[in-house]
Amino acid sequence: MIMFKRKISLSGVVVGLLLTLTASSVLFGQFGGPRIISPELHPDNTVTFRIMAPLASEVRVSGEWIAGYGGSEMLTPSDSGLWSVTLGPLAPEFYGYSFLVDSVQVLDPLNGLIKRDGVRNASVLLVPGEESDLYAVKDVPHGSLAKVWYPSPTLNLTRRMYVYTPPGYADSNERYPVFYLLHGGGGDEDAWTTLGRTPQILDNLIAQGKAKPMIVVMTNGNANQAAGSGDAPVMASAAAQAPVDRTQSVGRFEESLVKDVIPYIDSHYRTVATKENRAIAGLSMGGGHTIRATNSHPDMFGYIGVFSSGTREPDEAFHQQLDALKESGVNLYWIGCGVDDFVYESAKTLREVLDAHDFEYTYYESSGGHTWANWRIYLSELAPLLFK
Repeated sequence: MIMFKRKISLSGVVVGLLLTLTASSVLFGQFGGPRIISPELHPDNTVTFRIMAPLASEVRVSGEWIAGYGGSEMLTPSDSGLWSVTLGPLAPEFYGYSFLVDSVQVLDPLNGLIKRDGVRNASVLLVPGEESDLYAVKDVPHGSLAKVWYPSPTLNLTRRMYVYTPPGYADSNERYPVFYLLHGGGGDEDAWTTLGRTPQILDNLIAQGKAKPMIVVMTNGNANQAAGSGDAPVMASAAAQAPVDRTQSVGRFEESLVKDVIPYIDSHYRTVATKENRAIAGLSMGGGHTIRATNSHPDMFGYIGVFSSGTREPDEAFHQQLDALKESGVNLYWIGCGVDDFVYESAKTLREVLDAHDFEYTYYESSGGHTWANWRIYLSELAPLLFK
């Protein structure tokens, strides 16, 4: 008989026991005992976080409202082992957070709302207010979100993208403009939906009459991936884990976007397949994809958005491509960047190059850095300007 040994992490056992006890407390609440709520949002936008962890020595909460990297706040235990802390008031925003139970990261077991950023997960808290109003699910007509598998001969893969269709798409024969929205490094086709709140933002802007109904296509910008973490076919997953020569992959996604994605969308959806009805924008790595795709294919996109990205001192080929793009005519070239973003200088260089070519653009400067808090704002600002 062959015996297999499995190593078990002691911290994993402790966390598992803690979560079991937490689940028991939830059931206790369902059957007449005290109900535990976490997070509990109060009218003044203070928030109470709670977790049942009677065996823990220390519990902290770490959230995106804390400036800097790795900051956290201590929770206080009760005699029953219920740890809690009330923080804030917090500014209106869409936050991710998690607990640290004896230094082990734990999602909030009382909160079913979770967001994924690459391979990292976090519990979710939406603090209401004017600044986060577009991110909320409201009683307005809703669009539909589909996870679409499509052939990519360029990359020799069957790949997945997310496609948002606006309210009323299924019940009409109308044709729509298309907005290609690209994620950044470490992300995948899920990022703009889960982290960017794209369906909610578009639903609300369309309902308010501020944005034109449009199809939004969110692709996977990693040329070696079929789909995001955990969802790729086995062979494709193995290929995605293999070492990647970045110098060989530059331009491959952009080529696939033009040769594979756009023809697929135009043949499977009711689109207006013209440059004037096609937009593209991307954040960080996706901003680089946007710059290369539009420079290389000046006849494809009438609206261009570059979020938290830019260029180094460009070569002669870049200048020639930019001249061709300008000559082809662009309805809008939109750049957004935060003053604390580490790519601020690259974005500044891009603006200087555009200025040197007398290329008209719109620049939106925000506070903060390289964060989803900014990228949601940029989407909210850009979308109303498209296809007008």
